[in-house]
Amino acid sequence: MDLAEFFSEPPNWVALAYIVFFLLLGRKLWAVVAGMLDARTNAVRAELDEVKRLRDEAETMLRDANARRVAAISEANALLEGARAEAIRLAAAAEAEANAAAARRERMALERIAAAEKAAVDEVRIAAAEIASIASEHVIRAELTAEAGARLIDNAIGGLPSALGRRAA
Repeated sequence: MDLAEFFSEPPNWVALAYIVFFLLLGRKLWAVVAGMLDARTNAVRAELDEVKRLRDEAETMLRDANARRVAAISEANALLEGARAEAIRLAAAAEAEANAAAARRERMALERIAAAEKAAVDEVRIAAAEIASIASEHVIRAELTAEAGARLIDNAIGGLPSALGRRAA
């Protein structure tokens, strides 16, 4: 097929027109398509950059939150240990105070018992003295005559200076 035959066929003209059309407009069409694709690529790239930035920010926030959680747990444990130590200290102080109060009550009870014993002994002595006095009076009245009474009084008066002299010395 020679060139004249080629150009005599209408489908060849159509094919040639398509080729020329695409060569002339293809560059423009390609530039538009490439521009659209580049714009879409840039938009996707910007979105990816934004996603990366947001992810980095989220990871930073997660690390901060984990650090705060660890710090809060440490602080809570320290507070618990402090509370336990304070509770032990307070329990020991309360026990010491209770022991001291029990010792004071025991001492006071012993003092009361001693005072009651002394009072009882004093009452027994007073009662014994009264009984002895009454018994002596009865014995003296029953057995002492007037002559014997006069002799006792004379002897007592005679022994008075020596009894007073011993006490004065």
